[in-house]
Amino acid sequence: MSMFKTINQEKIKTILEKYDKTNLSIGVLGGHSALDVCRGAKKYGFRTVAVCQKGREKTYAKYYKTRDGKGVIDEIILVDKFSDIVKKDVQKKLQELNTIFIHNRYFWVYCDFKKIEKNFEVPIFGTRTMLKLEERDVPKNQYYLLKKAGIRIPKIFNKPEEIDRMVLVKVAEAKRGYERAFFFCNNHEEYVKRSDELIKNKTIKKEDLDKAVIEEYIVGAQVNLNYFYSPLTDELELMGTDTRRQTNLDGLLRLPATQQIEVLKYLKPKLIETGHIAVTTKESILEKIFDIGEKFVDTAKKENKPGIIGPFALQGAVVAEEGKEDIVIFDVSMRIPGSPGTMFTPYSGYLYGDSISYGERIALEIKQAKDEEKLDLICT
Repeated sequence: MSMFKTINQEKIKTILEKYDKTNLSIGVLGGHSALDVCRGAKKYGFRTVAVCQKGREKTYAKYYKTRDGKGVIDEIILVDKFSDIVKKDVQKKLQELNTIFIHNRYFWVYCDFKKIEKNFEVPIFGTRTMLKLEERDVPKNQYYLLKKAGIRIPKIFNKPEEIDRMVLVKVAEAKRGYERAFFFCNNHEEYVKRSDELIKNKTIKKEDLDKAVIEEYIVGAQVNLNYFYSPLTDELELMGTDTRRQTNLDGLLRLPATQQIEVLKYLKPKLIETGHIAVTTKESILEKIFDIGEKFVDTAKKENKPGIIGPFALQGAVVAEEGKEDIVIFDVSMRIPGSPGTMFTPYSGYLYGDSISYGERIALEIKQAKDEEKLDLICT
């Protein structure tokens, strides 16, 4: 018996019972971390299937399609738009392929949360009810969980009038609501000036500004802590650490200071994520990294059963204050992070001999659950 129930859990359990366990497929949406997941799936003998949007399918249907002993994508399901994945015919195809679906940020950005939670009758590896908690405007979201866990976060200002230090304002972009337009300011007057400029040039909308998060800007070494929690073993693993490449910020920072000042007269910094770089941390803070990860897993279990299953990330910065280092977390990923480069840090290798990717670790967990007849423990 599964140790938890969600709205569709009994349906999901029934679907899993009907699956041919000798011929499981690992399913992904064609984007984000799909290739990493499929590479790991192939290594452990699973078939792979990618749901791709017309016009954006060549990466999966051509360049990394399985052929002549190469490639990692076995099957393609082509849809007019990503959100069509909830259509009955698409779900039927995925079920016929005995698919366990690996969700990611891409999946939830392009599909309606409620439809996925209630109507997507394909087993998802991970907790389907927690992904919406990444959003800042939902109850008991990531900030709530971090506070409950006793994990340090930046000071949050409820009103722009309260700003008394450098802050980062996180507001949805006008064109791409799933992405955030960031801007910096030091006080209320600067907040009004910067936000008015962004509204005027249609980067953001007034109604979205009212829902923005005003967060203390943390000066430290930014690092993403990428974890994996296994319900099968009740163990937390550190898969790897990385940091972000952001445009146009990275380009600005490469200029000499005098040139930065000139460029900033007509160009505003943006923090649009475009890639990641593998980084390492000192061994002296590994215990603290594991400690906050375990606190988050424990709190998630209590607040949103079954809690975290598999990959998640705590993204923040290491700060140095009064002679000691601390970790401040300002973002949470409740699913596989977007960087396949975490395997190029040594932390999973300290457990497994060789460092492994998230895709491999997910496939290993699914294989173990299949062998132990516990797939309903890791799928929702």
